[in-house]
Amino acid sequence: MSETENMQYNAIFADRHFERIKLGALLNKGGAAGKIYEIEGKKDKVAKIFHERQKSNSNRFKLEAMVVNNPNISSVRAGGVDYVQIAWPEAVIEDDEGYCVGYLMPFIDTSAAVSLDHLMQSAVRAKLKLSDKYEYRIMAAYNVALMVASLHKYGHYIIDLKPSNVSIYKKTMTVAMFDCDGFSIQGEQARFPAEFVSEEYIYPEGMSGTCEDMGEEQDKFALAVIIFKLLNNGIHPYSGVVKKNKDSTLSIQERIEHYHYAYGLWGDSYQNPHPYSIHEFLLLSTMKLFDRAFVKGQNRPTAIEWQIELDNLLKSMKRCKKNPNHVYFTNKGCGLCVAEEKLKANLKTIKEKKVEPKKIRGFELRKLSKESLQADKKQHFLHEQKALRITYGIIGFYILLLPGLLRLMYVSKDVLEEIGISLQLIAIILFFNFLHFVVKKYKRLLLRRLGAMLLSGLITYTYCCVIIGFVIGNDVDWVRLFKPF
Repeated sequence: MSETENMQYNAIFADRHFERIKLGALLNKGGAAGKIYEIEGKKDKVAKIFHERQKSNSNRFKLEAMVVNNPNISSVRAGGVDYVQIAWPEAVIEDDEGYCVGYLMPFIDTSAAVSLDHLMQSAVRAKLKLSDKYEYRIMAAYNVALMVASLHKYGHYIIDLKPSNVSIYKKTMTVAMFDCDGFSIQGEQARFPAEFVSEEYIYPEGMSGTCEDMGEEQDKFALAVIIFKLLNNGIHPYSGVVKKNKDSTLSIQERIEHYHYAYGLWGDSYQNPHPYSIHEFLLLSTMKLFDRAFVKGQNRPTAIEWQIELDNLLKSMKRCKKNPNHVYFTNKGCGLCVAEEKLKANLKTIKEKKVEPKKIRGFELRKLSKESLQADKKQHFLHEQKALRITYGIIGFYILLLPGLLRLMYVSKDVLEEIGISLQLIAIILFFNFLHFVVKKYKRLLLRRLGAMLLSGLITYTYCCVIIGFVIGNDVDWVRLFKPF
């Protein structure tokens, strides 16, 4: 039994009346903020008791603002069952010493709901025995937009809006929201900011600030990301296949920061869309809303605009004849079927390669026998020996060639004198540039064949020979050249 069970507290409501409540069994340990308890005699209510008593004052002010400015989001009744959509504080709970210790809220049956994350991938849906109907994901998106719009109407913002923070009832696809005390709350005279926000859902313009500064724009962006993922098989709108000419791989949040949205009407310079994306099979009106949400300089759609668009999708969808779980919207056909066929084809190719691989790391299997490897090793050794002899022969010829050129320059003094020192210097500079170009282009080969020390020695030797040849060919008087003025 928990130490807090059977404790009695005062629940203070918006009209300032209070009721004496007694805690029952511990339902769960909750999150970082507090634990959830049953309340004796109130099956439809639970209490969240905070871990930290030190935050009594700050918690109280925010909770009082929430109790007074309640968005009044009603339950949804289906099949004779009432589905509570939001665990909004109904009363502040304080102890006998007057400290705020938590709040009273409606009870939500967590066993009837599932994290929105679990609706994104078909494999997870199959594992949890959730419906694979695409229509249900549109309904879930609609209900999330409805929840956000209802909160915005009262000036409240979720801020840390992401799939793992939103639950959906498995039977109705309606929303079940918890931990509302973490939202950004509008009070009568002040705003109480949120404390957390998660990467991959932070809007680009908010990267330079903190979650305390965030408001409706953050919710509009995160909502659009969630809707995109629900409509596009869990694909994040800023994920994709990085183009080959891009050296670095950016994180999702870094791609958001630079507006690398690959699914818009104009594409993206950094990445291509995910190969299994079905965004091109959505309505043009839906694509334009996504462009507004994710392209730089656009006016992001509000939650109400998404409600209208998702309702339009539900009304315009057509049933797929091939798969009853699929729907489509345009004359392009069923994008879900196209994505599945593409996935099956790729899996078949991978399976065939696994069953009978012809190569391992680029080597043919028949060449990986012990005898073949030994023969290849011997052949490689002989090839390296031959290449080494050729290399040293070329080096020897090069070393002997340069003194011959020096002799040639000595006997050609008259010709050099006619050419002039200026043209000779230009020729030398061009030669050095050419030498530098050759060394840079074939650096890896030269280093592998010669080694760093020998390569540096040959370059130095070449410079010295050219300079000496210039001096000899022009009879430079060094004493006169360096004689002090």
